[in-house]
Amino acid sequence: MTEAPPPLEAGRYRVALICLGNICRSPTADVVLTDRLAAAGLGEVVEVVSAGTGDWHVGEAMDRRSAALLTREGYDPTRHRAQQVRTDWLANVDLLLEMDRQNLADLQALGPATPERLRLFRDFDPEGTGEDVPDPWHGGESGFVDVLTMVERTADQLVERLRSVVGT
Repeated sequence: MTEAPPPLEAGRYRVALICLGNICRSPTADVVLTDRLAAAGLGEVVEVVSAGTGDWHVGEAMDRRSAALLTREGYDPTRHRAQQVRTDWLANVDLLLEMDRQNLADLQALGPATPERLRLFRDFDPEGTGEDVPDPWHGGESGFVDVLTMVERTADQLVERLRSVVGT
């Protein structure tokens, strides 16, 4: 089973979720993981951010289809504003989770990073270890539902892995 790397700073853990434009997959994962961490009592210890490797959507809200689905499922997507990944995250974030292999390659190209801190999001998925989270942008509603299903089960697994790393 995939384990999360140790924290860079005692008592605090930072997770960054990375996709292409930061309007569908990574913000969905951000909203769900943040919700799950809060419910598990880890919200004060684990900080979650999301970003895109591209800058096309910086400052925009989440894709309306992602936001509508999250709202229907009881989550609050309203705080999200797209941002681009920052190179300083490579040294200052405990775990950078990329939604697909291209995002991983893009992040690796930004500069040196500890390989154990760069992982695919689905490395933690109990049903799809090491696979990409498909981009639902060009598809229909079912693609967004599939992504949310993957994200929810992976977030549950991540919470357990993070609980063991932060020691609560």
